[in-house]
Amino acid sequence: MAKFFMNYFSFFFFLYRLVFKPSKNPKTFHRTASNIHANEGKLYHKYPSFAHRANLSKDQTLLIFNVEDALLKSPSFFPYFMLVAFEAGGLLRAFILILSYPLLCLVGEDMGLKIMVFVCFSGVKTKSFRVGSAVLPKFFLEDVAVETLEVLKKGGKKVGFSNVPRVMIESFLRDYLDIDFVVGREVKVFRGYFLGVMEDKKQSNAALETIIGSQGLGNCDAIGISGFKGSLQYHLSSHCKEIYLVRNADKRSWQRIRRDEYLKPLIFHDGRLAFMPTPLATLAMFMWLPFGITLSMIRAISGILLPYRLSIPILAYTGFQLSLSPNPSLQSSNTRKTRGRLYVCNHKTLLDPLYLSFSLQKELTAVTYSLSRVSELLAPIKTVRLARDRDQDSKMMEKMLNEGDLVVCPEGTTCREPYLLRFSPLFAEMSDDIVPVAMDSHVSMFYGTTAGGLKCLDPLFFIMNPRPSYNVRVLDGVYGLSSFLGGGERSRFDVANHVQSEIGKALGFGCTRLTRRDKYLILAGNEGIVNKS
Repeated sequence: MAKFFMNYFSFFFFLYRLVFKPSKNPKTFHRTASNIHANEGKLYHKYPSFAHRANLSKDQTLLIFNVEDALLKSPSFFPYFMLVAFEAGGLLRAFILILSYPLLCLVGEDMGLKIMVFVCFSGVKTKSFRVGSAVLPKFFLEDVAVETLEVLKKGGKKVGFSNVPRVMIESFLRDYLDIDFVVGREVKVFRGYFLGVMEDKKQSNAALETIIGSQGLGNCDAIGISGFKGSLQYHLSSHCKEIYLVRNADKRSWQRIRRDEYLKPLIFHDGRLAFMPTPLATLAMFMWLPFGITLSMIRAISGILLPYRLSIPILAYTGFQLSLSPNPSLQSSNTRKTRGRLYVCNHKTLLDPLYLSFSLQKELTAVTYSLSRVSELLAPIKTVRLARDRDQDSKMMEKMLNEGDLVVCPEGTTCREPYLLRFSPLFAEMSDDIVPVAMDSHVSMFYGTTAGGLKCLDPLFFIMNPRPSYNVRVLDGVYGLSSFLGGGERSRFDVANHVQSEIGKALGFGCTRLTRRDKYLILAGNEGIVNKS
């Protein structure tokens, strides 16, 4: 038995040395400083010295940087491929990818990349693939290093190159970082479907040379920023007069950019996952799913069937957090009226009217611009669908106000980020008793909204979170159109803008003029018409 264990451990350590030892050998995977400085007379520098360069000309400088090694702080691309697998391929594909993670740790970097591309992309429709433009930019932005962003601001033309599929990084680099040219590997396509196989690296190198030659950039001073391996893979030495090499020690000291440091604000993004799906976090998600589904059923049944006095304690016991900041002035003026009160709130999820009803512990009628038939049937409060016709919708809202209190979300669609979309001014004509309500929600695992997925599952995903929370703050009432000073056609827009401004101030959100149509054109490529079935 002792001999068996000795042989076993000997074989184990042999495999360990065979698999892991080469990755630590600088002669195999890295270029040493002496080798680098001796190469073709090029100037190689340590990356931190670039921060002191102040003599760069935006007109005469071309920056060529590696996305994985020089832009993002995270050392692994696995979480981004997991996002592709989950959002574009579904739960089963994501489960296959996490099962293959031990294999990815054993094989080399190039082979691991090929495996991830095959698992994530094979069989996915090219026409419907929007993960690169709708999902990944949010996570990429949260991983961008401040140090590299400051470097990119100094240069003129910028070229970002990567060893991962171009379809994953192009939208993020062009739309949010103003990168002029993006070079990545193409995924082969057959009859409108990804095959899960990438083109050869030589084509990426050729594309980089074509960009430099055809765009009239040959006279620029090309400066490359990359890791040690990246400089070898893309032959930066043949294009750049100077190359700055990023070490792992440099990246460990980097700081990620804050939201207020984004070059362009991130207002819209899609996808279900609300966390960076690292291997450990993804494993925790799959372990939570059976409990989460069961817990969501308990929460749903409690909210739909039980009265407020029973459902609210049960929801709190199961981890749901609901906080209310009431307005004493409105409670003191709650006299008997012939018409109902109009509550106007911003839109975070489809559950906004429901949790406002829970908070106030009173029956409300919700008017919605779009709601799936399944959500409409399961809603524990009365819902009325608007037709997006001003005359017809105003008559419907007038009728509902005569029957009781009404709640409306004039944005017409949800917005996850701390921004408010344009408020439709129709509500300003309906009542002189308007109460703005500032609502905010927080999740840790799944988003309860989607632009490209099944909307009927939005409430389920929200209540599937371990500890979802809702914050409801009732603000001071405002007057409607008939009591608004100035009158005239413009007054309804003034009322809507005033309500939007008050809610934005209460939440600390930015106010925009973007609409529902803008959101769906960006995220889903359509105008956001929901199928009633």
